[in-house]
Amino acid sequence: METQCLFSRFCSKSVIASSKNPRNPLSSSPPFHSCPSCFVQSKNGVSFTPQCFPASQKLRAISRLECTNSVAKVNNVVSEKEDSKTWVKRKRLAVFVSGGGSNLRSIHQACVEGPVNGDVVVLVTNKHACGGAQYAAGKGIPVILFPKTKDEPDCLPSDDLVKVLREFEVDFILLAGYLKLIPVELIRAYPRSIFNIHPSLLPAFGGKGYYGMKVHKAVIASGARYSGPTIHFVDEHYDTGRILAQRVVPVLANDTAEELAARVLREEHKLYVEVTAALCEDRIVWRQDGVPLVRSKDNPKEFY
Repeated sequence: METQCLFSRFCSKSVIASSKNPRNPLSSSPPFHSCPSCFVQSKNGVSFTPQCFPASQKLRAISRLECTNSVAKVNNVVSEKEDSKTWVKRKRLAVFVSGGGSNLRSIHQACVEGPVNGDVVVLVTNKHACGGAQYAAGKGIPVILFPKTKDEPDCLPSDDLVKVLREFEVDFILLAGYLKLIPVELIRAYPRSIFNIHPSLLPAFGGKGYYGMKVHKAVIASGARYSGPTIHFVDEHYDTGRILAQRVVPVLANDTAEELAARVLREEHKLYVEVTAALCEDRIVWRQDGVPLVRSKDNPKEFY
């Protein structure tokens, strides 16, 4: 597919865009701005922000557990009249990949079909020819090359990557098989807004060197009876950020690494879509001890 540059002031080859418009018309409204809020303690030890509206407007009071990240917006939840729905601004997502991009496909499909109230507005990759980059280009999603390497000398530097993601008004960054360490500049620009999925139950079988089939081989060799994907916040090290969600799968007696990998990957696709949906609906909350939780969509009093 023939491509063209979106941000020529950075690099002629660093940003690849298809001929389609990358911006979703549903998410083109100006971003809201966050402001400080007071937090109180609930019975279960989770902080929440109460939001009450005047009775004269015939609006019911809404108590909302709020994700406190750099792009959390107190105006995201619009006041609701009785018997009407609460509308949340669609989130703008950047996905980072290095390989085939199967989690990218699942997330993008969920955005298009409706379960996720967001849009994949840009893809970042360190390999321009990988399956994830090809999929994104075919769907009209702009592709950014990052970081610079011997094989990819025309990629963006860290500072310019932050600028470009700001241009796309990105709310959350989702790592989906991205094998490079995230630069500190990006982590500081998007605190509590960058997530990764790892193919083991962290903190077991994580860290530098544990990726792809190496993880599954190590799990089988250890004799562990269970494995599964973990979604965690990204910090300055490999696989050490706060755990947000996990899904358990059995390790069978005669499993090969390939069989275990396939079983874990099926759960990855489901879990990442569920967590992305929660992100886009502001259902990620923080316990007083700093542990992040996902609030149930069906029962706002339940967390997992």
